[in-house]
Amino acid sequence: MKLVQSAVLAAAFTLGLCFVPPGSAQPAAQKSLYERLGGLKGITMVVDDFINRLVANKTLNKNPAIDAGRKSSPAPYLKFQVAQLVCETTGGPCKYTGKSMKDSHAHLNISEKEWDVMAKEFKKSLDKFKVPADEQKELFDIVGKTKADIVVRK
Repeated sequence: MKLVQSAVLAAAFTLGLCFVPPGSAQPAAQKSLYERLGGLKGITMVVDDFINRLVANKTLNKNPAIDAGRKSSPAPYLKFQVAQLVCETTGGPCKYTGKSMKDSHAHLNISEKEWDVMAKEFKKSLDKFKVPADEQKELFDIVGKTKADIVVRK
């Protein structure tokens, strides 16, 4: 399910749990989003929850292309790809090696409604792990840049 990669981007496609406590040596404004999200540990915890939500989502599963995509890209693979992507796009040391968002989602026939469902599931995961509003906004700004490559129908 490549939808998750966007979500996590778009993800996505996600994160942040082990935040640096206030009063640490480096001000939060100077820290990368990756660091403010708790690094790879924080990112993988949110991505794991997020992908689990997407895979179980009944609205998304009604799309035959997404359902078929889940069979060719199982959840553990998606979790790895999305975590790698979020790590890189937030300033972490990871290198995303997957396909472009356009190439990985073109065959999924994703609608505007399905994009919105994905975004709501992503928000639930971020809220569950108490990702602060500023970091959530930055993540959604990143994910939003991928929408034109992912949504192909109204």
